[in-house]
Amino acid sequence: MIIDLRSDTVTKPTKGMLEAMMTAQVGDDVYKEDPSVNALEQRLAKLFGKDQALFFPTGSMANQTALKLHTNPGEQVICDKYAHIYNYEGGGASFNSGISCKLIDGHRGMFSAEQVEASINPPDFYHSPLTSLVEVENTTNKGGGACWDFEELKRIRKVCDTHGLGYHLDGARLWNALVNTKETAKDYGQLFDTISVCLSKGLGCPIGSVLIGDHDLMQGAVRVRKILGGGMRQVGYLAAAGLYALDHHMDRLSVDHKKAKEIGHVLENLSIIRKVEPIETNIIIFELEPHVDESEFLKQLSDHDIHIIGMGSNKLRMVTHLDYTDDMHNKLLEILNDF
Repeated sequence: MIIDLRSDTVTKPTKGMLEAMMTAQVGDDVYKEDPSVNALEQRLAKLFGKDQALFFPTGSMANQTALKLHTNPGEQVICDKYAHIYNYEGGGASFNSGISCKLIDGHRGMFSAEQVEASINPPDFYHSPLTSLVEVENTTNKGGGACWDFEELKRIRKVCDTHGLGYHLDGARLWNALVNTKETAKDYGQLFDTISVCLSKGLGCPIGSVLIGDHDLMQGAVRVRKILGGGMRQVGYLAAAGLYALDHHMDRLSVDHKKAKEIGHVLENLSIIRKVEPIETNIIIFELEPHVDESEFLKQLSDHDIHIIGMGSNKLRMVTHLDYTDDMHNKLLEILNDF
């Protein structure tokens, strides 16, 4: 039994998902003739109360497209120092859009409206980049799956409106946040100008993300996707997986959250663990005591066919997911308790 908790991207399609994929109606999506892709885009646009949605092969490409739609070269996006667009998208903000990131020193990947206000460059001070966009990530990856306070997001929206700034949500794990909080997809659609959501993390699809927004911004999205190499043909086989996941894999995310909290509880009681970050969704980030060797800890887990991520500086990460079964969970807890 191999237990892979490196990420929620390691899942395989379920039998039902595979059947949906193999029986999908497809066409050439570059000509916008794929009925399954069209159905997925229309469904997500309606779910978030937006005009349009566009299917992408990756979340990074969806985010990079959003950055391009909101900015011009030489401008600046405000984001947290933990932001995925800054840390994990290969420097795409500068490479693709010619923009820089103004990093906020937030808490677990989240920041306040006051911090946004303080980070805006004076628009008439031509020595500094022109601030044009604010980006937030929900849930926060490096922040341990933390969920934003929706009231704070609304306060940031007011700052954006006051200063004429765009507002983008990297919602790679937004599904986890929606299951964990009382907000709805439509609430987020009313707040943000653009939203990217991932289908291949919590929802268990083999590939795919979707960018959602209003017409005025999204009319250039197809062109940017094409430039980035994201034009696809009979991609409805993958879109069908997304449609299936929306019907069958949303509610079960609470199971992942419950298991993550149970893992965290066991870790908190181990003498070799210095700290466990608060656990809200499916990500567990914990820190070993200084005298514990991270590589040796990882090796001991690997010897039991348990695989997790080492983040450096004695920090490690586990992520629960669709393929993490009850038997795997019980085995992991048993092994951790024996440390």
